[in-house]
Amino acid sequence: MARTIVIEAAGGPDMLTMVDRDVADPAAGEVRIRHRACGLNYIDVYQRMGLYPLTLPHPLGMEASGDVVAVGAGVTHLKEGDRVAYASMPPGAYSEERVMPAAQVCPLPDGISYETGAAMMLQGMTVEYLFHRITDITKDDRVLFHAAAGGVGLIACQWARSEGIELIGTAGSDEKCALARDHGATTCINYRDTDFAPHVKEITGGAGVDVVMDGVGKDTFDPSLDCLKPLGFMISFGNASGPVPPVDLLTLAGKGSLKLTRTTLFTFLADHDRCQAMARHLFDKVLSGDVEIRIGQTFPLEDVADAHRALESRQTTGSTILTL
Repeated sequence: MARTIVIEAAGGPDMLTMVDRDVADPAAGEVRIRHRACGLNYIDVYQRMGLYPLTLPHPLGMEASGDVVAVGAGVTHLKEGDRVAYASMPPGAYSEERVMPAAQVCPLPDGISYETGAAMMLQGMTVEYLFHRITDITKDDRVLFHAAAGGVGLIACQWARSEGIELIGTAGSDEKCALARDHGATTCINYRDTDFAPHVKEITGGAGVDVVMDGVGKDTFDPSLDCLKPLGFMISFGNASGPVPPVDLLTLAGKGSLKLTRTTLFTFLADHDRCQAMARHLFDKVLSGDVEIRIGQTFPLEDVADAHRALESRQTTGSTILTL
């Protein structure tokens, strides 16, 4: 039996319930993992609220680290006793132990702790694909990144700095802006004090940025388009403030033949080889010191509802983990 956080109905943090669940032996292509720590991410909130529907009841959690305790037939890249970390479907990481598909489970280098492994996989591989797998972003390009003091944002600030990319961040307080600058943002705009779009144009001498990376959604989408230079690329990868309303394609034409995509990490992770390559790239960044994973908050697994409340109220900085 393993303590596991499940929801039986969509709704607020009070819907999160701890239960004891049986853990089966792994079938072909699966592994059984004993978790050491679990990550907290906004996709967990979307699933809990029903924005991303699940068949209920269902366990939650998309990210964790731990040890392989059993391996099913046909799994060749992992063995019993391996240290591992993952960000993967299906949900179920908020648990002491689970069985899951092995393809997206990644060997965790000895130089990276379990806590860091649980805090970095979903957010870190999100940054990896944003900078390397959508459009060419090269040294001296300018990127506007929203929520730059969050878990994804702080990794993005460091990633950009390590590759000579000018990252302009936005955040909701002067303290969060300072944190983003400390982690590599060239500048950071407090969006509560100023309209960020005119400020971005001022910073760039009227030219605009090459790419916008927006995980906030509804509140930032429209003014973000005004921050792009002609032929610029808008990458929408989340909706923390709510889904983006329907977009008139002629708006993109009128603002300079802009390009737009709505991405999700799990499309990129679906291919085993690409997933493992993305993880290795992330691990190399961390082991080299180019990226330091900042764990801003830690909650016991049984306090997961409090963790969700903190995340939704934007009281968190960096990554948040659940301990077992």
